Amino acid sequence: MVSENPNLTSLLPVRHPQQDLFICDIADCVLKNDIASMEHPVFSLSKKPDLSVREYVNGDKRLTVTPSVKGMATIYDKDILIFAISQLMAAKNQGEPISRELRLSARSFLVFANRHTGGGDYEQLEAALDRLTGTRLKTSIRTGGEKQDSWFGLVESAYVKRLENADGSEGRVMEMRITLSDWLFKAITANEVLSMHPDYFRLRKPIERRLYEIARKHCGAQDRWEVRLDLLHKKTGSRSPVKQFRYFLKELEGQQHLPDYMVEIRESGDYVTFTRRGSN
Repeated sequence: MVSENPNLTSLLPVRHPQQDLFICDIADCVLKNDIASMEHPVFSLSKKPDLSVREYVNGDKRLTVTPSVKGMATIYDKDILIFAISQLMAAKNQGEPISRELRLSARSFLVFANRHTGGGDYEQLEAALDRLTGTRLKTSIRTGGEKQDSWFGLVESAYVKRLENADGSEGRVMEMRITLSDWLFKAITANEVLSMHPDYFRLRKPIERRLYEIARKHCGAQDRWEVRLDLLHKKTGSRSPVKQFRYFLKELEGQQHLPDYMVEIRESGDYVTFTRRGSN
C-alpha cells in the first residue's frame, strides 16, 4: 500500500523561514508555471552543458530546441522564469498592468527558489541568463491560441545590475532585468499557467522536477493519470536509457516524496500512474 503522506526527508531543507519571504515581499506570490513547457521538454535535465539539438515530436506537436555555445537552458535556469511568471500573474490578478519587461530582485529570487544566498549563488544567475537568452526554440505549440513560426528565445534580452565595491570593482548581482519572449508572454496573458506546490523547489534531482511538472499538467483536476512508461520518458526529455528511467521510477515509487502526487508502476512495468494525494 502506497503511503498518502509525502516522504519529506528526501527533500531539500527549507532554507529560508517565512519572515524572510515577508522581507522580500513575495510571501503572497503563488508559484506559477506555463502549461506549454510543463507538458513538453523545453529544458535540459543535465547538470553539465548540453550542446546537442533536441528534436521532439508528439502527435501534431513539434519542438526544436537549439542551445548556444554555453549550453541549453536547464530546468534550474527555468526557476527564473517561474519567478517571473509568478510575479506577473500576481500583478495581473490584482488588476495591475503587466509587461514582457521585468525587473527582478536577485535576493528575492534566491529566497523564492529556496536557494542559498552566498556569493556563488548570485554569480550563477548571470550564467543562467546566458543560457536562457542563448537557447532558441521553433515549435508548433501554440500559446494564447497563436502559433509562432520563427525562431525565438525564452528570454529575448537580459541585463544584470551589480553592486559597486568600495574599490570601484563590480560586486554581486543586485537585480535582473529581462524581456520575456512573446511566446511565453502570450501564455501568461491567456492564463495558460498552473499553480505548483512550493516544495517543487525542494526536489533534489532535475528528473524529479520534470516528473512533477508533467503530473501537475496532466492530472489537472483529476484524481489520477496513467501514462505509458515510454511516452513518459519521451515527455521528460531525459537522455538516459528507458531501462535506467524505469529504475529511477521504482526508486521514486519506494520513496514517495513527489509533492501532491503518489507514483506507482504497474507490475508489467509498462504503465505509470500518478495519483493525487488524499483522493482515495
